Amino acid sequence: MQRTRLLLIGATGFVGQEFHRQLAKRRCEVVPVGRSDVDIYDATALATHICDKRIDFAINCAGYTGKPNVDACELDKLNCLQGNSSLPGIIARACAETGTRWGHVSSGCIFTGRRADGAGFTEDDAPNFSFRQNNCSFYSGTKALGEEILADAEDVYIWRLRIPFNNIDSPRNYLTKVMRYETLLEAENSLSHLGDFVTSAIDCFEKELPFGLYNLTNPGAVTTSKVVEMIRDSGVCDKEFCFFEDEDEFMAKAAKTPRSNCVLDSSKAVAAGLPLRPIEIALRESLDTWKTALATTN
Repeated sequence: MQRTRLLLIGATGFVGQEFHRQLAKRRCEVVPVGRSDVDIYDATALATHICDKRIDFAINCAGYTGKPNVDACELDKLNCLQGNSSLPGIIARACAETGTRWGHVSSGCIFTGRRADGAGFTEDDAPNFSFRQNNCSFYSGTKALGEEILADAEDVYIWRLRIPFNNIDSPRNYLTKVMRYETLLEAENSLSHLGDFVTSAIDCFEKELPFGLYNLTNPGAVTTSKVVEMIRDSGVCDKEFCFFEDEDEFMAKAAKTPRSNCVLDSSKAVAAGLPLRPIEIALRESLDTWKTALATTN
């Protein structure tokens, strides 16, 4: 039986590494691609690479998030715009020229708060934290623009990721950030367990679900203080956590640009059979595994 050949753009990043691991486990043939392999900002060169490598499906995990956080994007707007807005359009053109199906890792950071009726934002809701409202960080604006560029693209999945976490200590892991920040902002958010997110994304094309937008967040939402409570209950970290008095203090002392705190509705993904555990279960199981690993190493 012929193995599926997948082009993986951004294979070395936090999300890309999880795609690589899971695809290899499913015995797919992964073809990582970076700027040293081909100019991924040249649609013609990328299309040629796709043909030469006989690619069945392409995945874009590349993007510009800023390090250590989105504040860095305010100081490097050109690269942020190219990575989050231009690149998806270039990949769309290359895939259209070659007739290649593909998936794009987007972000739920293009929303703020909840819908007016109190529910989470669905795939049918227009972003409310973008350049069009002029209320957003540059990072969020470019991610929203990237989705706009793909609005008419065919044969593409757009997978929205939201504040990824898992059981492995990493600067990109939300749980690590919560445990290491000196002071926290109380906020309500939807989150994405990284493993659940990637499994769901791969299932989209393996099960041949309809192309389009999918909010791949674990069902439900949590506040920062609830996550802190779960961390302390797990025994992973027993530090005394401190919170900013309010968002004004957070913006004055710790941030250069507004943050997207929002709730997404993932019912479309769940109804499609994608394996997204309820958020509190995913958090608790990640922390339990983290605790077990700590006990082993100690």
